[in-house]
Amino acid sequence: MKTSVFAIDVGYGNTKYAYRAAGGSIVTDMFPSLAPLAATRSLSAYGEGVLATRKVATVTIDKIEYEVGPEVSLTAAYGKTGRALADDYVLSNNHAALLFGAIHFSGVTHIECLVLGLPVHNMEKYSETLKERFAGEQDFGCGRVKVDKVKVIPQPLGSLILASSTRGTKFNPNDEHLVIDVGYFTTDWVYAKGFAMDNTRSGGMPGGASHIYQRIANLISRDEGEVVEDLEMIDKALRERTTFLFYGKDIDLTPYIELAEPIIAGVVQAIQNNVGKMPSLRSIILSGGGAALYAAVLRRAFPRLVIEMIDSPCIANARGYLLVGEAGLARERRAA
Repeated sequence: MKTSVFAIDVGYGNTKYAYRAAGGSIVTDMFPSLAPLAATRSLSAYGEGVLATRKVATVTIDKIEYEVGPEVSLTAAYGKTGRALADDYVLSNNHAALLFGAIHFSGVTHIECLVLGLPVHNMEKYSETLKERFAGEQDFGCGRVKVDKVKVIPQPLGSLILASSTRGTKFNPNDEHLVIDVGYFTTDWVYAKGFAMDNTRSGGMPGGASHIYQRIANLISRDEGEVVEDLEMIDKALRERTTFLFYGKDIDLTPYIELAEPIIAGVVQAIQNNVGKMPSLRSIILSGGGAALYAAVLRRAFPRLVIEMIDSPCIANARGYLLVGEAGLARERRAA
């Protein structure tokens, strides 16, 4: 199947993707950004219809097999779930496995323009590398795909483009917005007038949702006298607004979120130091999988500013990337 634009947001927490279906509707999906080594044997094959088959795929990168997909295991011995948290994450085999996994699950085999995003502070360092690595004919063990070209943009711009598209004619190109994208490992922000990015007031830093999860895990470890390693399960409990199960005990995470607020406040202070006073700002657009965790602290830090939580914040960047790619292709075709 061929598609003109395929957008992938390979985040530290979840891999999100978006593309345009044949009828014109936008298809989106996501799965955990976990890429553990694939098992050397499958016991479920001997279940004779009793054991269910998980929705995962085996992706081969540099002759090493990784397991990725919606039903990849969230827990593993000693916390080795296949999560990669490093500043050079986009250069890792895990990142490549997740990217190809997204393409595999979509069923797309030919992409005219693949749109990817990078944290703001890594744009200059890694954007050209991504373009070179993922353009051309690719074989990742569970199918071949052809990518004509790769476009890389700063992650928060995806949310800005999406927000502007929902406003329609109400979007004023002279308005200033601050887009804050709270990811799993990093928090990025873009200060923009219309679609023009102010580089001096835009930035990013480690300090995403995973740092809060780790703080919560440390606090539970203190209270329970046992090391907590399952950050994925803490993430799942917070997203689904359920309790965290730990050795048969259902733990309410609400008090722990409040105790983790100093970590959030530190990141918000860094943003304040970078952007300064913003009396002419139209709004702060809050996006990313960790947006809900940051909302209360941001409202206290910027009490006189309008803070908008973008719809479906976790997948917002991928949807915005798609619009960026489609607009770029349309301009190229008009010029041709």
